[in-house]
Amino acid sequence: MNSNVAVIGLGAMGLPMASRLAERFEVRGFDIASERLALAEGHGVTPAASAAEAVAGAGTVLVAVRTGEQLNTLLFGDNGIAGHLDAGAVVVLTSTVGTEGIAETAARLAEQDAHLVDAPLSGGPVRAGEGDLLIVVGAEPAALAKVKPVLDQLASTLSIVGDRPGDGQALKTVNQLLCGVHIAAAAEALALADALGLDRERTLEALTAGAANSFMLGNRGPRSLQAYDEGGAEVLSRLDIFVKDLGIVGKAARGAHLAAPVAAAAEQLFLIGEAQGLGGLDDSAVIRVVAPALRNQKEA
Repeated sequence: MNSNVAVIGLGAMGLPMASRLAERFEVRGFDIASERLALAEGHGVTPAASAAEAVAGAGTVLVAVRTGEQLNTLLFGDNGIAGHLDAGAVVVLTSTVGTEGIAETAARLAEQDAHLVDAPLSGGPVRAGEGDLLIVVGAEPAALAKVKPVLDQLASTLSIVGDRPGDGQALKTVNQLLCGVHIAAAAEALALADALGLDRERTLEALTAGAANSFMLGNRGPRSLQAYDEGGAEVLSRLDIFVKDLGIVGKAARGAHLAAPVAAAAEQLFLIGEAQGLGGLDDSAVIRVVAPALRNQKEA
């Protein structure tokens, strides 16, 4: 295996992943924001002047973009990196962009003697830096074998869900349906507890100890209550990420002629939050859509 790794996109997830990989591999990184490049250099990542420079000589290219359109531009646009990839290089798509166009992207890369591993991930920036991510993978076995040491460095749970690029995106879409609904449901539950006069912290403790508990309630519940503090909770996953991801869920459900009314209702809450200027806050701030203020604030 060529142990040189390129990471394109050094944002909230890309930078901690690059830092984690630099503990074991030679890593070059690129981001359009110069401050992110400077941060990466301080974490053992060699900054590149361009995406093309970053991928030259790399056996694995991790891509952390926001949308399918950004992925297409990065690979095949006027300054796309596809033509700069070494023969046999593997592009690892770590973003959640939906299944649309993934098969075509893989086919276009194959024409350049490159491969696509579809590997969207979950876990947030802190877990990315610790190698504690959940990664779901759809990829041809030969391509996956080339990059498995890289994925193993990032993941505590690596789930191979299919042998086609797009299978990972499909499962991540299902995952995001549940995550978005659970975050919205946790927000509504805690807002109701407050409206009924219950102690918020005791309510959360009781709920997480019983059958109503979920990962998102236990994880987002305390942060939901911090959403009313000055500055809000620490941003571990932006609210507008779920605007994007639940949009992907809705599009997938419609394409499959499947009703998804609960996911659609959750999507509306996140959309309202974005319209209210909460998009850059932690996704737990969706509680402020259903409860603009908590009881003690109203009383004050």
